[in-house]
Amino acid sequence: MILNNQRQRASSPDKKLTQTIAIIGAGAVGSGTAWHLSELGYDVTLIDPQISQPVKQSGKRSGTNASLGVLMGYVFRRSTGRAWHLRERSMHLWPTWVTKLNQISCPLKINHPLIQLANSEAEASLMNELSKTRSHLGIELLKHQISNKQSKSWPQTKYGGLISNRDGRIDSLSLKKCLEIAMKKLNVQTISSSVLHIEKISSGSDSKWRLHLADGSAQKFETIVICAANESEALLQPLGYSLPLAPVLGQVLEVEIQSSNNTINWSGWPAVLSINGINLIPNGNNRLLIGATVEQGEYPDFLKFQNLKDLNGNAPDWLKDSTVIKKWHGFRSQPINRPAPLLEKLEPGLILATGHYKNGILLTPATAEWVGRNINEESKSIWSQ
Repeated sequence: MILNNQRQRASSPDKKLTQTIAIIGAGAVGSGTAWHLSELGYDVTLIDPQISQPVKQSGKRSGTNASLGVLMGYVFRRSTGRAWHLRERSMHLWPTWVTKLNQISCPLKINHPLIQLANSEAEASLMNELSKTRSHLGIELLKHQISNKQSKSWPQTKYGGLISNRDGRIDSLSLKKCLEIAMKKLNVQTISSSVLHIEKISSGSDSKWRLHLADGSAQKFETIVICAANESEALLQPLGYSLPLAPVLGQVLEVEIQSSNNTINWSGWPAVLSINGINLIPNGNNRLLIGATVEQGEYPDFLKFQNLKDLNGNAPDWLKDSTVIKKWHGFRSQPINRPAPLLEKLEPGLILATGHYKNGILLTPATAEWVGRNINEESKSIWSQ
């Protein structure tokens, strides 16, 4: 719960709380956290060397820019523990976030539903159980596939699947733009530079921090929130923290479908169709996005791209015959020997919120709320388990 005086101060971007906060990393998690904290009334600065850089149309992109924005929350199989609670909380918060961020100059919405196809009888059995326990969350069994002859058929599966009516997709580039506009209205400061190192300049409960930047400047803050993905490890090591993180490559193809009628009718398709970890997303006339987090390391494998297009042997002929228009890749940050994400108050004024692996955009609202609660010293045990 936010204190009443904080609610009042948060109603105006000109009324700031005294605490100064720096957020390192301007992906979805960092930007979403900056916006949330600024709404609470804090004096927030967002730092990232790519803040002012345009998105490339192909090749290598940063994490959020590369993401397809899939919100796979309610179809998560576990029903206990931190991983489930974070997903459940984020999916509860997302509609409110979209309402606040959506505007005429930057339309934002969640596209529904998400359909997940089963690959085996065992998986189909698990899906059947999930449809029973989460029917109140919009989960139901898939009863039939597309019958409309004007539409392109789905990948074939004899095991059925799940329809998640509240899961789906949010466009990552639209989200980024909307957050930029919202932060500007709340006077969030931005610095387009890398952080070289973090210096602790006081101790105890009154800790303060100095950030030394690649542009030659040094900035002092009372609280630092690190949302810098794989760069987080190098920032924390000089402070005595071991934070093993590994880059995991996500790849995306945009394909154009051949059609004798010139325009593909995607009616009957969900916002996201997921099969064996690969997501298919209709993307306008005759276009389809195909994406997955498929390999360890930093260099894309051409064979992995081909397997994406072939859906690991499950692709229908019309998809095999499609033409690749664009392809890109981006990195996710995966904790080593620890569950994702890494949410930890390391010491007074130093908070870690990174390593979200495949779920950065999905978990952005819950992560921002968790950071806010820690700064407000109102965290609950469920978020630290």
